[in-house]
Amino acid sequence: MPLKFFALLLLCQLLGEIFTVWTRLPVPGPVVGMVLLFVGLVLRGGVDDGLGRVVDGLLSHLSLLFVPAGVGVMLHVAMLREEWLAISVALVLSTLVTLVATGLVMTALTGRIERRDRER
Repeated sequence: MPLKFFALLLLCQLLGEIFTVWTRLPVPGPVVGMVLLFVGLVLRGGVDDGLGRVVDGLLSHLSLLFVPAGVGVMLHVAMLREEWLAISVALVLSTLVTLVATGLVMTALTGRIERRDRER
């Protein structure tokens, strides 16, 4: 049973990759695949218990996915020394933009949920 849900995650990623190659969008295929999965879950009305267990299992081992990034940082440490200011500015600005966007979305969704609850 879990293999079916793991295959679903890989299929969404594959479809995202195909879509980005086909449309030549400058967006990573896995991001498009995640959007496809999200749309599918919204249309379905929720997350199946089996999919939730598979995702929980993957998230519990998420730290392993940072190993290649750490190797990449060590491989390009000379470039990081040269471009530290630009990288630092990009990291700070992107973090601030993410925090603001998350706050706005959270505020909008909280208001929407409260209005829905009042209507019931």
